[in-house]
Amino acid sequence: MTLRELIQSVDSEQYSDSPLYQKLCETKPEYGSNRHIQVKLVGGEITITNVHVGSMGDIITYPIDVDPDLNISKVQLLDAILHELSSNGFSDSEVSDFWDDFDNLQKAKIVR
Repeated sequence: MTLRELIQSVDSEQYSDSPLYQKLCETKPEYGSNRHIQVKLVGGEITITNVHVGSMGDIITYPIDVDPDLNISKVQLLDAILHELSSNGFSDSEVSDFWDDFDNLQKAKIVR
């Protein structure tokens, strides 16, 4: 199942207050990559990877690979993915600071 198929399979009324959910519903799929969204349990918490790589149109086409040992409903899965996509709980100022520094070449050299 892709992220787009997951979004279409849940009750949309549950997410009527979520601008991110609405944006994902409106996003036109682009088939620019063949990555997979990985869902695992790490340290007792659900961990989502590969949702920040590619355009939003790419991300909604990624198949979702859920660890077979993880028993999770579609709603729990979508909630975890939306949480990860929505900056994982960082404040607006923290997100803004990150993006302001994103093109800082001096910091990029330090990270590498």
